[in-house]
Amino acid sequence: MSEGKLILQSERLAYCLWLPEHIDDVLDLHSDIRVTEHLSGREETREDAERRMTQWRDDYAAYGWCKFRVLRKSDGAFIGRAGFGLHEGEPEIGYALKHAFWGQGYAAEAAFALRDWIFRATDHADFIGYAFIDNAASVHILRKIGMQFTHTEHDDSGKELSFHKLTKEEWHG
Repeated sequence: MSEGKLILQSERLAYCLWLPEHIDDVLDLHSDIRVTEHLSGREETREDAERRMTQWRDDYAAYGWCKFRVLRKSDGAFIGRAGFGLHEGEPEIGYALKHAFWGQGYAAEAAFALRDWIFRATDHADFIGYAFIDNAASVHILRKIGMQFTHTEHDDSGKELSFHKLTKEEWHG
């Protein structure tokens, strides 16, 4: 399988653009309820995967960032997606990893790499991140990369979200 353009690298991971033939990876990732429990809350379909890929392509064209395809550098294994989306006009960091790769520090590695990249490679002065309150691992990563808690909100289903923000001034890169 061919790979999309390499955007950035961290110690163990490579972050690339998506190609149309990567649709099955998106479907595999987002059809696992363990992965989507704190995202859409359901097993996603091929139509959902196509919609996500279209959004990521459009985000990259408009902003120079998206939820990138994440590969393990040592063997090229697809491990998930990580990058930025747009939430109410602000860049929003987000990531989702295949369940087999949880607990190995990849999400934190990706979050640190993306934090540094957005401030070095773009002119954005800040970005946000949010996670469901009961997704303690993701909330912990947002805090670990230096993001400051700003507020909570409830989503359409009534679940509480913890919002965080990091400014370029607060960043110590």
